[in-house]
Amino acid sequence: MSATAWRPDGAYGSPGSRSAVREALGRPVRFLLSAWPLRCWLHLLGGVLFGAVVLLVLVVAVSLGVVLSAVGVGLLILAAVPLLGIPVAALERRRLRLVEPARLADPHGPPAAGGRRRRLRHRFGERATWRELGYAVLSSAVFTCAGAGVLALTALSAILVPTPVVVWALAPETVMVIPGETVPGPLSALPFTALGAAGLALAAYAAGWLTAAQVRTARVLLAPREDGMTRRVLELTRSRVRLADAFEAERRRIERDLHDGAQQQLVALTMTLGLAEMELAGTDSPAAALVARGRGEALRALGQLRDLVRGIHPQVLTDHGLAAAVAEIVERVPVPVAVSIDLPHRLPDLVETTAYFTVTEALANAAKHSGATEIAIEGRMAGDRLVLLITDDGRGGADPAAGTGLTGLADRLAILRGRLSVSSPAGGPTQLRVEVPCSV
Repeated sequence: MSATAWRPDGAYGSPGSRSAVREALGRPVRFLLSAWPLRCWLHLLGGVLFGAVVLLVLVVAVSLGVVLSAVGVGLLILAAVPLLGIPVAALERRRLRLVEPARLADPHGPPAAGGRRRRLRHRFGERATWRELGYAVLSSAVFTCAGAGVLALTALSAILVPTPVVVWALAPETVMVIPGETVPGPLSALPFTALGAAGLALAAYAAGWLTAAQVRTARVLLAPREDGMTRRVLELTRSRVRLADAFEAERRRIERDLHDGAQQQLVALTMTLGLAEMELAGTDSPAAALVARGRGEALRALGQLRDLVRGIHPQVLTDHGLAAAVAEIVERVPVPVAVSIDLPHRLPDLVETTAYFTVTEALANAAKHSGATEIAIEGRMAGDRLVLLITDDGRGGADPAAGTGLTGLADRLAILRGRLSVSSPAGGPTQLRVEVPCSV
């Protein structure tokens, strides 16, 4: 079994395995009789047309940059040239699906938060940007020319194949093979058909091997690279998620033990004390007051235990999901809360639990620190990410260093590679944007 490489966005592939077209080339006769030659020719044709456009854009951009560099505008053009590789690579990854079923993942990380300048600086700092630029130059200069040669051989061979039909349709004396010589008849043109068929077979193999080389190059330059640091970060992320899973399982075990053990015993105790209180009712025994007092203490302990169990893991979250659990928790918030959570399906347990306790902590912070009179919670799916917006009309000025719990929220989300963005200008409003990947 070959090792499978995990990609952050859910794409899978075996970096060391052979591509699909390379596997097909391993059976030469079957390759010729299949649809692979046509797919390779179509891939090369698209690459030649697209590569010519990319090469033209690169040449024009670099030329303009050099010519206009004296006035400063050219420097901006030259600085933008590396970014051309990003859309080229995105389209190439889509084109490769014609000959490579395994999807190549996007090697870029999520865009940096902040303004456009910070996002551009982040893109320029990624190695994937420069690898994609190298692929754009290599593809437009080398693979475009090689693909044009293979397509020219294919076209010439395709023209030679129907030569007998052309000779039969036209007068033999009008078909010039060598200046001054004609073909006497259709049968004499059969060698050209054989030559064309051989040329088509050669062009099919050439298209297949050139396509395999381009797929291999794309895997090296356009797919995410798992260097030593990346693998360590990935393993740390996995171990952190496993720890979170183990912690969540332990917390549910404690909740179940409290619910089925101590809580049931307290319920039985309150019932027993209630029966004793009924037996002592109407008597002058001082034990009646003590029994009534003990029953009241047991009821308060039972209520506190139920709150504790609900805080460990609410049963409604397990039974009905995030929207129902949030709708239940807002009923205990002293500030009016408007909830609008629209999810197409149930989310993974760890994602729901993380989102629920993030909302709970955010509501507690808003009610305690912001002075808000109204809170709104919105939830939706954006791709494979859960996005929650928690907005209050309080005084604003939320500062993570002031002990408002924002750092704890960010740490909780970091376990699942989530993100917390806070917008809290002085005077309000305050908005917390929570993003939790569901693919982790």
